[in-house]
Amino acid sequence: MSTKDRYVSFENIDCYNNAQAVLDAMEELFVLHREAKNEFWERFLTKLPENYKCNPIDEGGRDTLYQVCSNVFYFEELFEKYEFQKGLDTLDITEFDCC
Repeated sequence: MSTKDRYVSFENIDCYNNAQAVLDAMEELFVLHREAKNEFWERFLTKLPENYKCNPIDEGGRDTLYQVCSNVFYFEELFEKYEFQKGLDTLDITEFDCC
């Protein structure tokens, strides 16, 4: 039985890579501003697949794209608070194309 990737609906748009770019920007921001990583973000990270950089969905159903899309406003607040344009840019692309 074959299954379709539910997020491949437009040619040349890879929603999982877009979501990964948002998460990469978040990690970069946390390195630059350690104080930004608070209890909310610690809890958020537990909702991602353990090896989310290589496996965007795990056997438990944890899904990187779902987590990014369902927390867009929190990402936006985080990136705006620290004036992190790279994060805002990747979030805009992901939200517009995939969420």
